[in-house]
Amino acid sequence: MAGTHPRCSPASKNDRPSSDAAELIAHLETLRSEENVAGMARFGIVTDRALGISNPDIRAAAGLAKKDHARAMQLWRSDIREARLLALYTAEPKRLTMEEARSWANDFNSWEIVDCAADLFVEAQLDELISDFAADEREFIRRTAFAMIAGAAVHLKKEPDATILAWLPLIEAHAGDPRNFVRKAVNWALRSIGKRNLTCHAPALTLAKALAESPDKTARWIGKDAVRELAGEKLLARLI
Repeated sequence: MAGTHPRCSPASKNDRPSSDAAELIAHLETLRSEENVAGMARFGIVTDRALGISNPDIRAAAGLAKKDHARAMQLWRSDIREARLLALYTAEPKRLTMEEARSWANDFNSWEIVDCAADLFVEAQLDELISDFAADEREFIRRTAFAMIAGAAVHLKKEPDATILAWLPLIEAHAGDPRNFVRKAVNWALRSIGKRNLTCHAPALTLAKALAESPDKTARWIGKDAVRELAGEKLLARLI
């Protein structure tokens, strides 16, 4: 997500964010950039409650602020884009509960928030939520499920491959969802599973080929795009 819109000037070393939620938000307000807000909108980022601060600068603020789960809850409730990203970066995965994750998901309205949250949910070992999120008809909650699958396939290297492969039927079941942010996440999840290792590659490629022959336009796009990447010689050489 970093680098997808113009960066604003980073905070100076003397302008260290406070550990208090209200003061952190006040600090973020000082970095507001209307020019960057306009840039974000061009990338499909919801900007109704945005300050125009780049993700690298939010991460920098998070690094200074450190992890604080209770404060992250307060930051999320502010409804400000940058404060919510800061909440996701500073929440404590080991303390994040399923109830909190579900509550946050109810507020999802932008792909970048979803993708950042998905990483946190995977780190928090909340993969039991994937099937529930996939069954939810709301576009951004359904995207969360497949962003989590993509993240799990890449980051959960010690997880049995059978766990990862068990999500392929979920990908197949929702490959016909034509909504932009869902179909791209379903495609992302399928490609990520296929690139995990040789064991996962074959089943993922098999599904991709099946989807590529689907009468459904969306499923066909997902399949063809995944086949194009998963059948590439460079990928196969890397996996062998």
